[in-house]
Amino acid sequence: MRSAPSAKTVPANFDEYLAMQPRNVQALLKRIRAAIRHIAPAAEEIISYRMPAFRQDGVLVYFAAFQRHIGMYPPVRDDARLQRALAPYAGEKGNLTFPLDQPMPYALIQRIVKLRLKQNAAKRGLRKRKLP
Repeated sequence: MRSAPSAKTVPANFDEYLAMQPRNVQALLKRIRAAIRHIAPAAEEIISYRMPAFRQDGVLVYFAAFQRHIGMYPPVRDDARLQRALAPYAGEKGNLTFPLDQPMPYALIQRIVKLRLKQNAAKRGLRKRKLP
């Protein structure tokens, strides 16, 4: 199975990234994309750090396929209940690793996106208030 794209194979968009993955991983990535899109329909799909990401008032989430898991970034902060629910998936530095041989926690992914939407909106509000 392949891992995240190398510097030589930077995809231009999500569909190119998807095409680079094995079929079983493609199906998971499509469902993750749909789960995120359901919560954040106005979010922009981008490729950043050679992986798919969604942006709305800042980056909501990055995610990438690896040999044995899907990684999701950035770390979840400021929601103790969600952090406890995500504890089985906690990787280095609080990033998340969803094993490919286990059911994908789409509902938790949606909770992450909801939280990130709120956090980004709050940051946007702070930035607007600081402007002269």
